[in-house]
Amino acid sequence: MSAQPASGADVRKELTLRGVILGVLITLVFTAANVFFGLKAGLTFATSIPAAVISMAILRAMRGSTIQENNVVQTIASAAGTLSSIIFVLPGMIMIGWWTGFPFWTSFAVCALGGVLGVMYSIPLRRALVTNSDLPYPEGIACAEVLKVGSGEHEEGGSVEEGKAGLAAVMWGSITSAVFAVVVATQVFASDVISYFRVGSKGSVSGFDFNLSFALFAIGHLVGLSVGIAMLVGALIGWGWGVPFYSLVEHSTGGVAELAQATWSHKVRFVGAGAIGVSAIWTLAKLVRPVISGLTSAMAASRVRKAGNAATLPRTEQDIPIGIVGLITLVCFVPIAWLLGYFANSSGLGDHLAVLAVGGVAYVVLMGFFVSTVCGYMAGLIGSSNSPLSGVGILVVIGAALLLVAGVKPYVPAEAGKALVAFALFTTAVIFTVAAIANNNLQDLKTGQLVDATPWRQQVALVIGVIAGAAVIPPVLDLLNKAYGFAGVPGAGPAALPAPQAGLISALAQGVITNNIDWGLIITGIWIGVGVIVVDAILARTTRMRIPPLAVGLGIYLPTASTLMVVVGSVVGWLFDRRADRGPKPEATKQLGVLLASGLIVGESIVGVLVAAVVAVFGGSPLALVPPAFANIAEVLGGLVFVAVVAVLYRWIARLARRGA
Repeated sequence: MSAQPASGADVRKELTLRGVILGVLITLVFTAANVFFGLKAGLTFATSIPAAVISMAILRAMRGSTIQENNVVQTIASAAGTLSSIIFVLPGMIMIGWWTGFPFWTSFAVCALGGVLGVMYSIPLRRALVTNSDLPYPEGIACAEVLKVGSGEHEEGGSVEEGKAGLAAVMWGSITSAVFAVVVATQVFASDVISYFRVGSKGSVSGFDFNLSFALFAIGHLVGLSVGIAMLVGALIGWGWGVPFYSLVEHSTGGVAELAQATWSHKVRFVGAGAIGVSAIWTLAKLVRPVISGLTSAMAASRVRKAGNAATLPRTEQDIPIGIVGLITLVCFVPIAWLLGYFANSSGLGDHLAVLAVGGVAYVVLMGFFVSTVCGYMAGLIGSSNSPLSGVGILVVIGAALLLVAGVKPYVPAEAGKALVAFALFTTAVIFTVAAIANNNLQDLKTGQLVDATPWRQQVALVIGVIAGAAVIPPVLDLLNKAYGFAGVPGAGPAALPAPQAGLISALAQGVITNNIDWGLIITGIWIGVGVIVVDAILARTTRMRIPPLAVGLGIYLPTASTLMVVVGSVVGWLFDRRADRGPKPEATKQLGVLLASGLIVGESIVGVLVAAVVAVFGGSPLALVPPAFANIAEVLGGLVFVAVVAVLYRWIARLARRGA
C-alpha cells in the first residue's frame, strides 16, 4: 500500500469523534473486565485485536469508515489491557495495611500521569524500535493483518494472501479458538495439561504446565523459532534445574504440586528477575545508538516543521513534535513531584519531603525511560501480552527500596519503616504505568506503520485511552476490594482475590526495607544472564541462530503455563514455513499462516474478556457443565482435540494457498 501525501489533499478519516467515543466505550468495558481477571488469575488480556474486530463490526455499518479510523479505535482501547496492569502494584498498598481503599484522585493521578509520561517517552523510541528495527512485534503485526483483511485492503492486490483466502484464514482461526475457549470455560476441555513429579530420591520436585491456549500458540508462530527456543532454554533452567535444586530447601506442608509452585514462586522467580535485569541493561546498552539516532531524526523533523516545510515530511513520519513532547514531559514532572511530596507528608515523612519529592521525581525520570526502552523492546520481541511487566516491577521496587534504605532510613525512627515501604510502592506504581503504556504504545505504532497511519494521531489517541482507563480503574479496584478483598489481608474471606504480582512486589519492598531479602537468588540470575549474553554473542559471530537473553530471562521468570505453548507454536510455525518454502507459493502460504495465527489470537481474546465479565457478575465457574471428577478426562480430551485442530488448520491453510483461492 503506497503512502498518501501529507498535504491537505489527504482528507481520509482517521482521528474522528465517533472513533474516539467508540474507543473510550470499549476501553471502559475492557478495563473493568481486565482488572478483575488480572487480580483473579494474575494475567491480563491484550485488547487491541478484539477492539479492532468490534470497531470494524460497528463502523462498517456507518459511512466512510477507513482502516486508519479503526486503527485509532483499537489504539484507544488498547489502554484497557495495558493500564489495568497497575493491579500488579497498587493493591500492595492494601496488602501492607497502608490503605483501606483506593482513593480516587490519588489513584487516578498515578495512572494518568504515568500513562501520559509513557506515551511521551515512547515517541522518540518509535524510530529506534519500530521504524529502524527488525523486531517481530507479533501482536502489532497480527492486529494490522486483522485490520487489513477486515477492511478489504488486501483485495486490491488480487493475490492469495490479499483476498478471500486471507479473510477465511482470520475468520476460521477466530471461530476455532473462540469455540475452543468456550468449551474450556465449560470445563469439558481442561485449560491446562499439568504434571508435577518427584525428581530423584532426595525429595526434589519439578513439573510442567501446558496451557491449551490457541492465543499463546499463535504468539509462538508469530515470534519465530529463536525466541521460542530461548524461552525453552529459560524454562529448562527454571524447572529443570531451579525448581529441583531449590525445592530441597523449600519448606512446604503440601504435596508435590504445592512444593513445586512454592519453590518457583519464592525462589526461581527471583533468579529469573536477576536474569531479566542484567539482560534488560544489556539490551538498553545496545539500544543507545539507535535511540540517539531516533532522537536526532525527531529533532530534525521538528526543524523541518519550524522552517514551514511540514508538508514535505511523509505523513507516516509525523510524530507529535519533539518540542511538545518535551514540554508535556516537563509538565508531567510537576504534578508527579507534588504527588510524591503530598504522599510523603501524609505518611509522616514530612521532615524529608524535599529529598523524597526531588529524589522520587529523578528516579521516575531515569527509571521511567529505562523501563520504557526495555518494555518496548520486549513487546517487540514477544508481544505485549507476554511481556513480563511484573518482572520490571520487581526491579523498580528493589531499586526504590534500596535508595530509601540508603538515603532516608538512617534518619527516621524504626516505626517509619512501614511508611518507607508504602512510599517505595507508590513510586513504583507511577513508574509501572510508564512501563505498561510504553510496552503497549510501540506495539500500536507498529500496527500503525503497517496500515499507513499517522503516528501523531495514534499518540493523541493513546493519551485519550490513558485518561479513560485511569478514570475507571480506581472505582473498579475499590469495588472489588470491598466485595472480595485480597489474599493475605487480615479479614479477607475465602473468595479473596489472589493478586499474586502485587503480593510479590509488596513482599519485596518489605524485604529490602527490613533487610531480609535473599540477594543470592538475584545474583545467581544475574550470572545466568551474563552467561546467556556471552553465548548469544558467540552465536551471532558463528551461526545464523540467536538466543535472545531477555527471552531466556522470561522463560525462567514466567510460569510454564505462559511459555511452553509459545515454544510449541514457534516450532510448528517454523516447520510450516519450511514446508511452505518447498511449495509453489511460499510467500503466500507463509502470509496465510500469519493470518491464521492472527485469527487464533482474536477469537480467544474476545472470549477471554467475555468470560471474565461473566465471572465478575456471577462469580465462581458459572459456565461449568461437568463436575470436578471429570478433570482427568477433560485433560486428555482437551489435549487430543487441541493437537487435532492444529493439524487440521495447518493442512487446510496449505491447501488453501495451493488452490490460489
